Amino acid sequence: MTLAFILMVSCNNSSLNKNIQSNEALVDYTKFVDPMIGTAKMGHTYPGATVPFGSVQLSPDTDTVPFAVNGRYNPDVYKYCAGYQYEDSTIVGFSHTHFSGTGHSDLGDFLIMPTTGALKLNPGTATNPDSGYRSRFSHKNEHASPGYYSVLLEDYEIKAEMTASTRVGMHQYTFENNEKAHVIMDLMSGIYNYDDKNVWTFVRVENDTLVTGYRQTNGWARTRRVYFAMAFSKPITNYGRARYDRPPYNGFWGRFNQAENFPEVAGEKIKMYFDFDMGKQEKLQLKIALSPVSSNGALANMKKEIPDWDFEKVKDDAKSSWNKELNKIELKSEDKEEKINFYTAMYHAFLGPTVYMDTDHNYTGLDMNTHNADNFTNYTSFSLWDTYRALHPLFNIIQPKRNSDMISSMIAHQDQSVHGMLPIWSHYANENWCMIGYHSVSVIADAIVKGNTDFDAEKALEACVQTAKTRYYDGLGYYMDMGYVPEDKSSSSVSKTLEYAYDDWAIAQAAKKLGKEDIYIEFMERSKNYKNVFDLKSGFMRPKLSDGSFKQDFDALNTHGQGFIEGNSWNYSLYVPHDPENMITMMGGGERFITHLDSLFTMDLPDKYFENTEDITREGIIGNYVHGNEPSHHVAYLYNWTDSPWKSQDKIRMILDSKYRTGAEGLSGNDDFGQMSAWYIFSTLGFYPVAPGSINYALGSPSIKNAVINLKNGASFEIIAKNQSAENVYVEKVELNGKTLRTPFISHKSIMSGGNLTFYMSSEPNPTLYESE
Repeated sequence: MTLAFILMVSCNNSSLNKNIQSNEALVDYTKFVDPMIGTAKMGHTYPGATVPFGSVQLSPDTDTVPFAVNGRYNPDVYKYCAGYQYEDSTIVGFSHTHFSGTGHSDLGDFLIMPTTGALKLNPGTATNPDSGYRSRFSHKNEHASPGYYSVLLEDYEIKAEMTASTRVGMHQYTFENNEKAHVIMDLMSGIYNYDDKNVWTFVRVENDTLVTGYRQTNGWARTRRVYFAMAFSKPITNYGRARYDRPPYNGFWGRFNQAENFPEVAGEKIKMYFDFDMGKQEKLQLKIALSPVSSNGALANMKKEIPDWDFEKVKDDAKSSWNKELNKIELKSEDKEEKINFYTAMYHAFLGPTVYMDTDHNYTGLDMNTHNADNFTNYTSFSLWDTYRALHPLFNIIQPKRNSDMISSMIAHQDQSVHGMLPIWSHYANENWCMIGYHSVSVIADAIVKGNTDFDAEKALEACVQTAKTRYYDGLGYYMDMGYVPEDKSSSSVSKTLEYAYDDWAIAQAAKKLGKEDIYIEFMERSKNYKNVFDLKSGFMRPKLSDGSFKQDFDALNTHGQGFIEGNSWNYSLYVPHDPENMITMMGGGERFITHLDSLFTMDLPDKYFENTEDITREGIIGNYVHGNEPSHHVAYLYNWTDSPWKSQDKIRMILDSKYRTGAEGLSGNDDFGQMSAWYIFSTLGFYPVAPGSINYALGSPSIKNAVINLKNGASFEIIAKNQSAENVYVEKVELNGKTLRTPFISHKSIMSGGNLTFYMSSEPNPTLYESE
């Protein structure tokens, strides 16, 4: 029997600008979003259906590759972080969880594939797709837009369509012929398949239209459990599991034939099939709801978010939810390509972090117990080493409530952590300890100093301090005792020292805002530790050993074994975002610093420095400036602390023009859960948060003629670039609300108060742009 449900779509959208009164008043910016951007090479984005910050990312997987082959790392793994590669010609199926733009992955849960004809329960291979259930496809029969994806599965003549709400993915399959139809549910498939990744899976056929269960994995997250409820629009006629050479035996369960029409199946390796009687051109719909807590929670999510079988309504609702978010910045342009790049960047910026709780606010915490997110929305998937730089500062402007709730989620994480630490890189009730620093404190500090504190700010500060004093974390004890991380005790030591120093400065700013003078003094002193790894003789940041000496055999251009991560000393010597004035003095003064910065963008690196690196390193590079890696994202703006701020302007425009383009290959590196896109949004608008935790943004060179930021408080902030063109990359003059600016900075308060920022553009630099009259 089919299920009767009650309608309520829950997308947890923030309130919109008061000037936007209804959906009718919204501009349809979804038509400028191209989810295919970044799906080729190493952009690692996915093209499937999701809603803003949605728990479900229902997207095609073009291959699933083993993490290791013959006991050795499989280099193809890196290509499939999002499960999809544009160059592929077959689709394995459609799974419900994906990361956007990351350099690692762990998801790909509950892969679904409709087929016809002879039943196959092996996915086959890309070179021999007929050996399994995968299907050939063509991009000419593929369509992706916000909240909707469709493709023709050529081998089965099935049109596959999908859409989503926050917690539910909805499929619609149109069968061209009336051959015997199957829906395969592969619970073994996943992104980054380890031999022992699946810990346990469980499937329960409740009736002829409802299936429930869960999957537990041990991957990047060492213990991750996701529950599901799956409903079909037609009754199942027959179902079963993959048959193995040796039938599974679990004590007395072995007396049953569990291979066909047996309602409970459990094991490490489960693949299910469900058969249906389908007429020609008939549609089969199915819904899969996810839950972090239970299959009952998943079913309740389905009942609340997608109660019926109106696919077009769900699709339209998803589109509307995207337009509500995209209308927060109105780009006024006649250039279609410019709009595609801009609104696709906004789309990518709003894909995560993702909602992680049921509609009743229950979720599984880091302690593996059930918690309730009282008065906030709980989020997961915090790629903080990337996103603290620009994504969360962007949220403080256009997603303030969500950002505040994300911080509440971080505080809850810290409460549940046996380590007493805020998230480093966390997802699905797990901490995977990826990358370095403790950048939750940057996100928290930035919100506190900017007054976006719909959370317990004092408790958040306590969590920051506790995190920064966890001695056994990643060389932090050495840092606290010695003032730096020694390379012979902890690798990537210089990067760690510099990032800890910045984070400490961020804590100090939050403490100052909250009137905690003792904490402010303590952490301002710690924030100066960057000086301890600067080698005056070479003029570079350099790894130091535990005996106090600098490491020998130092190569400032080498990225391997030199004390750095995702960068070299040339890049990281510029990573003192909280104290650029002293950094410039330390490096020999303004003139010498400018020469260093100029050469960063113009030098020609020998091929030897690209050995053993991914191809994306070359694609994201300009000279020795690597835009595909985040430690350099603030660098182009550092000229603002010299007497030549105009030199930032052409560099920013060069990066915008060369590293962000339309088409599947449009991203020059992993989007890293929206950080690359947030950089683009800020820089396109003409300002950037060089040091989150500061109340100021550095000005650059806007690449648009006009845009309006619609703020939650009802105000609007307009950016105008007069005489804007591809040639006019330099700023002749800047006015804030009609008054000429004499410094290359603008405050957060100026933006949030509303008004206008007007740039007068020119083809020639203005060396006296910010000089006092």
